[in-house]
Amino acid sequence: MLDPRMTKLAELLIGYSTSIQEGEHLLIEAFDVPDAMVVAMVRACREAGGHPHVALRNNRVNRALIESADDAQFEAWCSYDLERMKSMDAYIGLRGGHNINELSGVPTDRMQAYGRLYGKPVHLQQRVRNTKWCVLRWPTPAMAQLAQTNTEAFEDFYFDVCTLDYRRMGEACDKLAARMNRTDRVRIQGPGDTDLSFSIKDIPAIPCCGEKNIPDGECYTAPVRDSVNGVIHYNTPTIYQGTSFKNIRLTFENGRIVDATSDQNNDRLQEIFDTDDGARYVGEFAIGFNPYVLEPMMDILFDEKIAGSLHFTPGQAYEEADNTNRSDIHWDLVLIQREEYGGGTITFDDEVIRENGIFIVDDLKGLNPDALKG
Repeated sequence: MLDPRMTKLAELLIGYSTSIQEGEHLLIEAFDVPDAMVVAMVRACREAGGHPHVALRNNRVNRALIESADDAQFEAWCSYDLERMKSMDAYIGLRGGHNINELSGVPTDRMQAYGRLYGKPVHLQQRVRNTKWCVLRWPTPAMAQLAQTNTEAFEDFYFDVCTLDYRRMGEACDKLAARMNRTDRVRIQGPGDTDLSFSIKDIPAIPCCGEKNIPDGECYTAPVRDSVNGVIHYNTPTIYQGTSFKNIRLTFENGRIVDATSDQNNDRLQEIFDTDDGARYVGEFAIGFNPYVLEPMMDILFDEKIAGSLHFTPGQAYEEADNTNRSDIHWDLVLIQREEYGGGTITFDDEVIRENGIFIVDDLKGLNPDALKG
């Protein structure tokens, strides 16, 4: 028998996140995920009247492919996966992993080529723009270690956070989106020397409440490309392209990163920001509010949803909230502003809307943890 929690999650992904309809084609891409969960997905898709298609991936195999591939191989790999993606109405990515640093040490030029020649055309340009899609992590002992808990307790946490009432969250988030859509000036203040100002005028705010990511709980837009000035000092560790970073500090002048430092792998940090011109500009600003996700675990699909957090993302802008920035990178970097992490404020047009991770204006109090859990 299938674990009933898998069945419940599969039904949420099929019935709510991607809303599979009669006759639609769904690609299920599973990275190091138990067969039972893939079976649950296939069955849920068929019950909804859809046509499930499955791609089984292995992260160690992917590493071997990427680290020794030349551009011609990436182009061929892209051509057949892109053709399949064009035939899909929906996509669900189930992403497990036994080692979060599996891609560490892959030559920089190969990672950049993989992103440019495969990831960008297949996912950023085709899947994101033309399918109903949702991406989620899968709980593994490696993730439990990062969360500093045992495997069973982490699995319980995982299914709680992934199957909460996203419809109720969405209703509360609509008010945040409305407020962001009428805002011009934003100021972020926080731990250390964080003091950052920018505009979001006329760039749409997009609520994210279970349709694109599981777990979910954010509302994003983008800064006006050249409007960012000041310093942001991220207090959440991160992994990007298989490399770990800690205490990243960025200084902006007229939208551009003019100084960047990290306590770990600082040389690699510079390489990432030198990927292309757009890598030194920001493509996303988002506010996180998932009530069950409280501590960083170096998994961005969780960390960017942390209650009381925000992320400020160098690289490619999303088409739905487009500030015209283009890049082969999109790196979600997280700042937690809850009191135990040093506090901080978000100010919209001279009005503080969140203080120490808690929304303090009446129309947004429904996004606070007590309201979303109640």
